[in-house]
Amino acid sequence: MEQSLDWLLHGTITVGDGYLSVREVVGNVFGLASALLGMRRLVWAWPVGLVGNVLLFTVFVSGELSGAVSEPLWGQAGRQVMFAAVSVYGWWRWRQSRGAADGGAISPRWATAGERLLLLGLAVVGYAVAYEVLQHIGSWGPATEAWILTGSLLATYGMARGWVEFWLVWVAVDVVGVTTLVRAGYYPTAAMYLFYGGFCVVGFLTWWRIERRAATAPAAAAHEGAAA
Repeated sequence: MEQSLDWLLHGTITVGDGYLSVREVVGNVFGLASALLGMRRLVWAWPVGLVGNVLLFTVFVSGELSGAVSEPLWGQAGRQVMFAAVSVYGWWRWRQSRGAADGGAISPRWATAGERLLLLGLAVVGYAVAYEVLQHIGSWGPATEAWILTGSLLATYGMARGWVEFWLVWVAVDVVGVTTLVRAGYYPTAAMYLFYGGFCVVGFLTWWRIERRAATAPAAAAHEGAAA
């Protein structure tokens, strides 16, 4: 057990002329598992994601682990902390939900016009605040990290609320995240962002199909009742 823990905390995986942190790889595996569970609308998505947040926080707060940069990526590290906070909310909300008719923890729906305006406003304000903070503390790439941080929080909050749009916010985050993390040398996380971008498209279509089926069910039932 002690050797396994030491391997997780301090182990590296040699790749070509460089190396990867075991924590970075394992943390991303938990992140991917959380996304898969989230697509199926299972409550376990949240606690599984929290484990990944803890592991990735320890990676990004020590920039030298990537072998490419020496400065901490405070945007990425802070993202994990905020993820954890929003995930606790999502975990609570999904557990309090009565659940969907098909057994999911929550019924997907489109955000209302007011909720979309709220997301847009939070995106503008969140980016401005995150950029100023990250630039002040000397983060590696404040311009891109500010969007990754803000967009990730909005997507996680949207998932907690059951809004179909949260998948599209994730796609926008992934587009920026891939190039940023490749430049910083965090290749496992960059690869996950690339894969996750395609996965988010699948997740979006899945939730959209569920939402459409739920929306048309009452009308179909009413039509059958009238015909009877």
